[in-house]
Amino acid sequence: MLSELPSLFVAGLILLGIFYLGFVSIKINFPSVILYILFGVLLADFLSHNEVLHFLSEVGIVLLFFILGLEFSLSRLGNIAKKVWSSGLLDLGLSMGVAMLISLGFGMSFFEAFLVGGVAYATSSSITAKLLDDKSRMANTETEFMLAILIFEDLIAPIVIAVLIGLQAGGGEFAATDLLFVLLKVVGLVGLAILLGKTIFKKFETLLGKIDDEDFKYALLVGIAITFGGLALLLGLSEVLGAFLAGMMLAEIGKINRVEHAVMPIRNLLLPTFFLSFGTSIELGSGLPMPLLLLALLIWSIIAKVLVGVIGGRWYGLSKRVSLRAGLSLCARGEFSVVIANVATGMTQILAGIYIVAAAFLGMILFDYAPKITNKIYGKPQPKKKNLHVPVAPDEKQ
Repeated sequence: MLSELPSLFVAGLILLGIFYLGFVSIKINFPSVILYILFGVLLADFLSHNEVLHFLSEVGIVLLFFILGLEFSLSRLGNIAKKVWSSGLLDLGLSMGVAMLISLGFGMSFFEAFLVGGVAYATSSSITAKLLDDKSRMANTETEFMLAILIFEDLIAPIVIAVLIGLQAGGGEFAATDLLFVLLKVVGLVGLAILLGKTIFKKFETLLGKIDDEDFKYALLVGIAITFGGLALLLGLSEVLGAFLAGMMLAEIGKINRVEHAVMPIRNLLLPTFFLSFGTSIELGSGLPMPLLLLALLIWSIIAKVLVGVIGGRWYGLSKRVSLRAGLSLCARGEFSVVIANVATGMTQILAGIYIVAAAFLGMILFDYAPKITNKIYGKPQPKKKNLHVPVAPDEKQ
């Protein structure tokens, strides 16, 4: 049993397994994220309660969103917020609202339908961000829109979780004051990040320039990311939201690549452990409960995200081609769905677990094929022709 082995030995085996799976993914040209999740599912009985793995995975996902936050200064985030709110509400209505109606149509109670709607709502921020990086699509036209949708979902998902926990604790009742309290915490955390970014961290670049010892620099930057992520957890919010806001605070400084280069190696080492831990958290159970509902949810979850891309992307100012590619790339479900599924019990939990695994697989496959599908529908993009005008001498015109 792995649980009886020394933690250090288990950690070494995990890292060796991650290396091997990463190597295999390159050889067979298959997303490494899927292999890491499968690795976790296979080892769920041995590692589901491993505290070392859980801690490393938390640090990995925090650093991923810390680095993402570095790309968004306050001014850029404000411009995105103005453009994405309508697309975000469309996403909430299609992905969560319609999924709730489908579940109610299959005879689920309101609480169960609300829970299933929550599971079907949020795109996996970690899987999507990792695939954007792996497929070298971070600089694509649609990436800003996709990240804006993910940020919107990261703000809404903790509220959904709070409502679900309140409904469960209250036997189906939830006070409006509880929802207001959650919203106040989100606003407070964002406000704190803005305040720190405009004051203390305004001169952070000067401080970094004075640090010659790289070890101290790592401790400082990773410490900031983890502390703000932990503060979000302390407030009952998402550590992903806290980590993103920590990166946003530092986005105001110049030469941001110095911060990225310092944190990137640590993130690259620890991030695969998150996907492995994600796999261990999924209990598939036995049998396939409500297969028709599962199939309906999977089909609609893909249609909903494609519509968010096609319609919301156009609202955001993207072309039809780019909007479709964005929608096809937003279909994977992941970490928030797992958190929400943990509120469920019995057959609903098994249904949610199977849905998450299937949606993650389908979403990653669609992400991989999104450019090809887009080219199939709209044709390959034609390179812009340069209008070369050759001057003609006056005497040659006659």
